[in-house]
Amino acid sequence: MTDSFRHPPTPLERVLGEAQAALSTLFARPLAVRPDPAGSLPEPSLDEAGRRHAAGLMRINHAGEVCAQALYLGQAAVARDAGTRRHLLAAAQEEADHLAWCAERLQALHSGPSRLNPLWYAGSYAIGVAAGLRGDGWNLGFVVETERQVEAHIDQHLARLPAGDARSRAVLEAMKADEARHADEAEAAGARRLPAPIPQAMAAASALMKAVAYRF
Repeated sequence: MTDSFRHPPTPLERVLGEAQAALSTLFARPLAVRPDPAGSLPEPSLDEAGRRHAAGLMRINHAGEVCAQALYLGQAAVARDAGTRRHLLAAAQEEADHLAWCAERLQALHSGPSRLNPLWYAGSYAIGVAAGLRGDGWNLGFVVETERQVEAHIDQHLARLPAGDARSRAVLEAMKADEARHADEAEAAGARRLPAPIPQAMAAASALMKAVAYRF
């Protein structure tokens, strides 16, 4: 079909597209575009406590990537500027790689994702829409704050991983590099600094999610 026959998506088509994205994130097997950062590193030999701990940390990161998908898609759905929307969707695609890498680690660790992922997704999508409706500067500012907080928690997980789990470590280090770049790009694109109460509220919500997702 040529461009002359294409039309902007109708409201129903947009709703169906967002619903499909949610179902794919929550229930489909995620596929990464980029190769697994763990590459050919050997699977670690962990005792039961180490395996459960590594799985809990990677479940948190998987839940965080579910939140990232929802957040960026919600922001992109209401972004006013086409460039901002492209930036958000490109970041979401890289976060989808993170989702796939974390899912693979969970499987290798004989564990699974958080059972509350639908709740994390719904809440994050609503937050993304609310941020996007404030305007593109605030939209990008939310990206910066989100990614900086994710960088910090990945640093904490890198320090807490079992010493022998080089595969999980490689995945987290690659994720951290992407998060830093997403934040830098959003700042360069005109992100506004969020007022003080918002980062604190984001950190509190993240702490709750991490505490629950580690076990469930």
